[in-house]
Amino acid sequence: MKMIQKKSVFLFSVVATLLLLSGCMYKGEEKAVRENPYEDQIELIQKAVNSYKENNGGLLPIKTREQETDLYIKYPIEFSKIVPAYTEKIPSNAYETGGIYQYVLMDVEENPTVKLVDLRIAERIRDLNLKRHINGKLPFKESVGENVYEIDFKAMGFKEPLKVESPYSDALLPIVVGGDGHFYVDYSIDLNRILQEEKPDVKEGEDIRYLLSDSYPILPAYSLPYTVNEKNEPVFMKR
Repeated sequence: MKMIQKKSVFLFSVVATLLLLSGCMYKGEEKAVRENPYEDQIELIQKAVNSYKENNGGLLPIKTREQETDLYIKYPIEFSKIVPAYTEKIPSNAYETGGIYQYVLMDVEENPTVKLVDLRIAERIRDLNLKRHINGKLPFKESVGENVYEIDFKAMGFKEPLKVESPYSDALLPIVVGGDGHFYVDYSIDLNRILQEEKPDVKEGEDIRYLLSDSYPILPAYSLPYTVNEKNEPVFMKR
């Protein structure tokens, strides 16, 4: 009898462990589905956008945004215009289905191209805007460019500076504030890496953010324009 009880306890422990592990695996897989910028999903939406454009006299399936909206978030895709008519379903990593990406279009005039915006960055910026409104002022620190400044996070009530995970590397990217009072992500680390490793042909005075937007599916949204200085280093462009 005792032997049977021991076997029952052992079997129960094994089953419970397997269920726990499978649950952890499921959550991990679900997280990956929501956070990975899958190329096949982007390609499916690109085909759907192309078909919609062809069948609607050149019109694009995009939401209306104000004219002065940041270029990288200006043309979000309106899925209701292409699902299910042009593609079966909304991608699993899209914001509309619980994912972290906003699907947008770039180069809408010449070559409408599907790209992604990481909305975790927008969430960080919302956190800062909330704190700014609570304190009633925006503490500036040292200048890091013309009309661009470090943020005094302690004065805003944060224990340490807020940063965001880079969509392009393992780096943690700083957040800066412009003289306009808006918060921006500083992509200098990733731009400098590309300039040093790939040595692209860039010129002073041109916005070099295309080094990121052209090479990756995710856009450098919520950022200021960058160019290079005489040392071929990324610097904020004068405005």
